[in-house]
Amino acid sequence: MNTTVIVVIALGAVAIGMVLGYLLRKRISRKIFESSENLSARIIDEAKKEAETIKKEAILQAKDNLLKAKADLEKETKEKKGEIESLERRLRAKEENLDKRMDMLVQKETNLEKREKSLIGKESHLEKRHTELEKVINEQRLQLEKLAGITSEEAKDHLIQLMKDEARRDAALMIRNIEEEARRTADKKSREIIAYSIQRYAGDFVAENTVSVVNLPNDDMKGRIIGREGRNIRAIEAATGTDLIIDDTPEAVVLSSFDPVRREIAKLSLERLISDGRIHPGRIEDIVKKVRTEVDTIIRETGESVCFDVGVHDIHPELLYLIGKLKYRTSFSQNVLQHSVEVAQLMGMMAAELQLNIKEAKRAGLLHDIGKAIDHEVEGTHASIGADMAKKYGEKDTIVQAIAAHHDDRTNTILGVLVQAADTLSAARPGARKEMLETYVKRLTELENIANSFSGVDKCFAIQAGREIRILVENEKISDTDAVMLCRDIIKKVETELTYPGQIKVTVIREMRVSDFAR
Repeated sequence: MNTTVIVVIALGAVAIGMVLGYLLRKRISRKIFESSENLSARIIDEAKKEAETIKKEAILQAKDNLLKAKADLEKETKEKKGEIESLERRLRAKEENLDKRMDMLVQKETNLEKREKSLIGKESHLEKRHTELEKVINEQRLQLEKLAGITSEEAKDHLIQLMKDEARRDAALMIRNIEEEARRTADKKSREIIAYSIQRYAGDFVAENTVSVVNLPNDDMKGRIIGREGRNIRAIEAATGTDLIIDDTPEAVVLSSFDPVRREIAKLSLERLISDGRIHPGRIEDIVKKVRTEVDTIIRETGESVCFDVGVHDIHPELLYLIGKLKYRTSFSQNVLQHSVEVAQLMGMMAAELQLNIKEAKRAGLLHDIGKAIDHEVEGTHASIGADMAKKYGEKDTIVQAIAAHHDDRTNTILGVLVQAADTLSAARPGARKEMLETYVKRLTELENIANSFSGVDKCFAIQAGREIRILVENEKISDTDAVMLCRDIIKKVETELTYPGQIKVTVIREMRVSDFAR
């Protein structure tokens, strides 16, 4: 019972509490609503006030911007107005200048018209004068042609021919003067040319004509030839007077010396040492001594044999020795001893035909190059050296003079002329100096064809193996000055069209021949 009452009381209390809570919440909600309305009203009022303030400020700012823009516009308008005024002033100035120039052009045009009229008048006047002058000139030309008996074209051709002849004479005289001056300075100039030529050619000439090569069985032999600390090679060089060159050339040693006899002795000695195998200073001296004796014997026997074959006797032993030494001497790839024998034989043939002393002619031919045997030891040309040696060992003055002058065009003895001719024939013989017969004949033919191609040439002869060509001209067609020019023209054509060693001498001969019959 008590429990029920308590429950009922509790439920009643809860219901009362709920009713009270509801009423309380409703009252609180009403107060909050009223408070919110008041707050909203205040916010709206404040927002209205602030909006009015912003509006006022915006109006003021807009007025300021408007005033500023108005000022900028007025300023820009003022500047544009100033620029326009400046352009207007410049345009007015240009218009004034154009007006002035237009006036000047009009004035110039007026002046030009006046000058053109004046020039037209002068031109017509000049044409009249020109016509009158041409008429006068034609009349005078006709009168001159009647007086002279030739036409103006003929006179012109005659004048041109005279000018040509005068120019050719002047050219010929100039060439003669130049040639005379060249002769005066030829000695000095020739020495310079020879010196330059020697400098350029010396390397090739020395390499070809001053060395000998000794073949070795193997490269190990080089070390034996050199020897310990080079004593063997020094001994060989000291004993033979030659230089030994041992380089990378396989199985070969080069001997170098200007003396061909020394090179031959060194070559034979080295070959014997190599074949013997015993190479030391003592053995080297013995072998070189024996070889030198053998070579001297060969030289003397060669000289005696050559003199016997040629038919020249009673020659001094020293000259016999020099003749034998020519066996080891070459000139332009031609053996000098063989060349001397050929010259001696040719001298004998020519002397027989001319009924001269044959033995003396052969003697001069055999001895003419004797100086080449020692020209590397004695200063001077081989001709002067040979003449000195011949005179020293008792040869006749005619022999000495022929030897001395066998390269001199000014020689005046018959024997000297024969030596020159025989020397040239032997040297120019096809094949004597490495020249093919076909090339030799072809050069002679081409040389004569070039000379015959010129007008006024009567005959031409290529002589001295093509080293000289002599041209006979027709006396009626070629004058003395024309001969000088013809010589120059032939030289130019030869230089242009031919290939030849050395130089070619061109000689033009013009002679006056008068013949008649005695009746």
